Amino acid sequence: MATAHACPGCRPLLGLRRRLLLAETGLLDGLDTTTHWAFAPTFRQNFPGIRLRVEELLIVTGRHGEFVMSGAASSWQDLILFLIARHVSPTAAQEIGKFLLYHWDSRSQAPFVPFVPPTDHGDGTIRQLQEWLNARDTVDVSVDDLAHRCDLPRPTFYRRFKRATGYSPVHYLQQLRIEEAKRLLESTNEPVDDISWQVGYEETAAFRRVFKRITRLSPGEFRRKFRFPVSHRKSADINKG
Repeated sequence: MATAHACPGCRPLLGLRRRLLLAETGLLDGLDTTTHWAFAPTFRQNFPGIRLRVEELLIVTGRHGEFVMSGAASSWQDLILFLIARHVSPTAAQEIGKFLLYHWDSRSQAPFVPFVPPTDHGDGTIRQLQEWLNARDTVDVSVDDLAHRCDLPRPTFYRRFKRATGYSPVHYLQQLRIEEAKRLLESTNEPVDDISWQVGYEETAAFRRVFKRITRLSPGEFRRKFRFPVSHRKSADINKG
């Protein structure tokens, strides 16, 4: 998928293995990069000096834009169209995209990225709280509830939680709620207003704002993108028969 060029004006195109090799050299220190979300924890642990933006599908970085990096496996399509647009013309990229049935509509990996917070941080109290949250059917709790459950003053709890997980308690709860909302949007026909209430939001407008900030899609767009209409096809087939 990716090749590296040394000719003047050419840009190194970095897939996962070449990106790791380049990261080892230190040339990416202080720069942005992306990768498949499953490799994010290992990448951050090994290369803390590189800004990993796993929500991005394609990143052009370097002082002169000399590095072009793509994320997950299917992002090579976006990489191809980007290069054609850059070195030939946007019109050529559009025409080739139409011919090959590629379309430039997946510029972010954010909708695909599940919330997988770290649990190997060494803070037993916070880990027990995380396990308790994961075991619950709903996330209808507040930060004060969490601090009380850990038997910690709110400021102390806030600092320990963020140091352990990398997330503020508020952001963590938002991620859990949106993760459950994603599951409901993918697997049910429930209205967005009802899903908003189920995952802990009293105001649907607030839920929609947080959902779009995290996934970069509205709830309706997410449902249309990720729900497989298998049951509908089966029903249609049965009715036809």
